[in-house]
Amino acid sequence: MHTLAFMGMPGQTEVLLIVFVILLLFGAKKLPELSRSLGKSLGEFKKGQREGTEPDKDAAGAEKKEIIAADEKEASAEDVKKAPVSTDD
Repeated sequence: MHTLAFMGMPGQTEVLLIVFVILLLFGAKKLPELSRSLGKSLGEFKKGQREGTEPDKDAAGAEKKEIIAADEKEASAEDVKKAPVSTDD
């Protein structure tokens, strides 16, 4: 029981045994697909982490566009109010 508590990293023999069992379970044809999908998943995860820590550039750009559009609406409303009224009889 004392040896179970201080079990470290598996040795070379254990790693080879684990690889052999995985090879038997999934087959030689399926392993490249599994490793490829695992790599893509890891890449997407890291990309998501980077995007989560950076401020949203699209959101800031959208806010600026909304502010500009609101200013343009106010300016056009003021132009309509200031426009001279013609009295054609």
